[in-house]
Amino acid sequence: MAKAPAKKKTPARKRAPAKPATGPVRRVLRWAVRAALWSAVALVVWVLAYRWIDPPTTPYIWSESGRLGGVERVWVDIDDIAPVMARSAVAAEDANFCNHWGFDVAAIREAIEAGATRGASTISQQVVKNAFLWQGRSWFRKALEAGLTPLMETLWPKRRIIEVYLNVAEFGQGVFGVQAAARTYFGVDAADLSDRQAAALASVLPNPKDRNAASLTQALQRKAARVRDGAATIRSDGRSACFES
Repeated sequence: MAKAPAKKKTPARKRAPAKPATGPVRRVLRWAVRAALWSAVALVVWVLAYRWIDPPTTPYIWSESGRLGGVERVWVDIDDIAPVMARSAVAAEDANFCNHWGFDVAAIREAIEAGATRGASTISQQVVKNAFLWQGRSWFRKALEAGLTPLMETLWPKRRIIEVYLNVAEFGQGVFGVQAAARTYFGVDAADLSDRQAAALASVLPNPKDRNAASLTQALQRKAARVRDGAATIRSDGRSACFES
């Protein structure tokens, strides 16, 4: 009896090597990149919006309001602030305000050479820190400040920067903005500040908590006198032209 032909054995298929599980990693990276891009877009929109929209508060003002149970603050437009007040603030804090793009390189170099821990922060940097960021000295916050400062300088005119600065600066414990400061210390509106009063307010910056603009120490009186002279100087030499109407 004839034997049935033997069946040919089908060769076993070689298993492909397992691929590394990169799918979830790629998805996470893709979402991280998207989140970073959208965050950057949101920051640009936020900065641009504040060119026309007055900041309703700031992270620091909000924090102080919670700590103190409220703060004194009234927004006033730059046209309702005595011009000498803007000049005094610039003379006290950033005499080259009109000549830089957010960072005063010469002042930074001088501060480093002198070993100073502070003194090179411009008004633009202070606006970025106060309006968009938080207080502190972390490298992350400083990196954000370094990125946002030239962005704000590009999107805002100098007059808007000084306007926001004068409205968010702290002039005393729970006293924010030049209008609240003028009323608290001198009983006048910001529009009616004299050169002496403006210099006194500017002299308490940038550490106003333990200072009283209406009762300056001898050291602060000397500083206020220098601020008064500086305000007159930057007006005469044109360094206030970028924010004067």
